[in-house]
Amino acid sequence: MKEKVMVLGASENSSRYSYKAILKLNEYGHQVFAIGKKAGEVRGVSVKTIFPTHKIDTISIYLNLSNQKEYYERILDLEPNRIIFNPGAENEELFNLAKSQNIDVINACTLVMLSLGVF
Repeated sequence: MKEKVMVLGASENSSRYSYKAILKLNEYGHQVFAIGKKAGEVRGVSVKTIFPTHKIDTISIYLNLSNQKEYYERILDLEPNRIIFNPGAENEELFNLAKSQNIDVINACTLVMLSLGVF
């Protein structure tokens, strides 16, 4: 099933994993919402600085712990079905807050999950 996926920590830098995830999610047919510190574009996918206001199925986080705190409320307000903390983005506090709201939370790699067919 194709999902609405928000990539938090999106970057136009092609060496970043968030960039690679945007491409791969798009390739797999998911509707990608890329959110970064600055607006831009990743091969046709707009990178925005403002969160979407509609339902998101999955949030894939590529921000380190210290850069996530300012987004807690907005992340939880989206009521996603799932949050994926990619390597380097693990966050026990947000993990527990999300779990308390019945959000499925995992520490995993979006790229690996896609390649294994378990996304």
